[in-house]
Amino acid sequence: MSLLIKNARVITAVDDYHADVYCERDRITAIGQDLKMEADQVIDAKGMYLFPGGIDPHTHLDMPFGGTVSADDFETGTRAAAFGGTTTLIDFAIQTKGQSTLAALETWHAKADGKTAIDYGFHMIVTDMEDQRLHEMRQLADAGVTSYKMFMAYPGVLYVDDGTIFRAMRKAGEDGTVVCMHAENGIVIDEIVKRALAEGKTAPKYHALTRPTRMEAEGVHRAIAIAETANVPVYIVHLSCSDALEQVTTARNRGVHAFAETCPQYLFLDYTYYEKEGFEGAKYVMTPALRDKWNQDKLWRGLQFGDLCSISTDHCPFCFKDQKVLGIDSFAKIPNGAPGVENRMALVYNGGVVQGRISLNKYVQLTSTAAAKMFGLFPKKGTIAVGSDADLVVFDPNRTETISVDNPCTHHMNVDYNTYEGFQVQGFPQVVISKGKIIVKDNTYLGNKGDGSFVKRGLYNGLP
Repeated sequence: MSLLIKNARVITAVDDYHADVYCERDRITAIGQDLKMEADQVIDAKGMYLFPGGIDPHTHLDMPFGGTVSADDFETGTRAAAFGGTTTLIDFAIQTKGQSTLAALETWHAKADGKTAIDYGFHMIVTDMEDQRLHEMRQLADAGVTSYKMFMAYPGVLYVDDGTIFRAMRKAGEDGTVVCMHAENGIVIDEIVKRALAEGKTAPKYHALTRPTRMEAEGVHRAIAIAETANVPVYIVHLSCSDALEQVTTARNRGVHAFAETCPQYLFLDYTYYEKEGFEGAKYVMTPALRDKWNQDKLWRGLQFGDLCSISTDHCPFCFKDQKVLGIDSFAKIPNGAPGVENRMALVYNGGVVQGRISLNKYVQLTSTAAAKMFGLFPKKGTIAVGSDADLVVFDPNRTETISVDNPCTHHMNVDYNTYEGFQVQGFPQVVISKGKIIVKDNTYLGNKGDGSFVKRGLYNGLP
């Protein structure tokens, strides 16, 4: 199959020009003015932007948590991502304590294989890493899993101690791979939670009130310090607040290879959502928790100046009626997570470009290119260039939509609510192309289950 996109305004992290783009099979093979090539399909993109497909480097599909499993599997979650303009995501395989990480990878391959609408990769969540198992990290890298995630939160479940963190970080640094960190002081937070419950404080808002920003900042500081000592690049996931951002900025000012992402929920939502009537606040129980609104300006500044390098979603949906209610009597039992993989591209365009916070080039950098460079996908993905994968989004800058669980244009996620219910956005994907194939057009899914495939990622290659 061949595809010719005519009259597009091509936007990458560094480019802005008008051109035609020609794709053969799964690659971009020509870019130029007024191309005369024959093609099986032609798209007239006049008046539209042409972006590289979005890359979401942080999702949790088919993930066990808190006695249940996230509501989107690899079929529904990747299809929803495609509707929103994301053409690649990186999910997390989870090593259970005492298990081989290689066995964990096979488990997650089985969850995803033959189901996805778009391409995908895996980070490996490490829950223990004794000396005799360190060799597995090199094997994972050879298999295209070149990043790991460790948790300073959730004692007894995903938490790893500082010795394990250092041991794994040192090996990751030797191998040229990257460590992602969920940075919160989970030990102290657990003590705060115990006291709150003993005092009868069980409502959803106490999820936020028992996870202070200083405990996130302490975790970020400690994670960076250990990474610096271990000589490995560290990537702080879902950074939520000014306190934590200060730690990243300070380290980067000293030349440390410390990077961080944030998520739309921390840019557009705030603590007041926990004060909704009744149990509604449970919809927004995620970790880290939503913060006071003033933090949002600090996060946008971090994005503008590069101390926050990308925007992911941490998509981890649980249905309100069937799953969030597990915590009706205690906030500590509410499954942590919220949907968002479908809405990221439109939200960030509206809140960033339309509202004058970031340029078009910066938008592409934050939603695609930085993640591609950070996690060994560039230039195969994350840009528009001859030889790159034909992962593209024809984006209408004037189309408006109101995000809602009831709007068939904005909600295909397998969950019974939308985190951004009622948000109006200007700018929306019109056509989504994965490896040269149109998979979404005019809000119609044209792809097939299994169109996507696992992508082996390269080693860390410098600053994103």
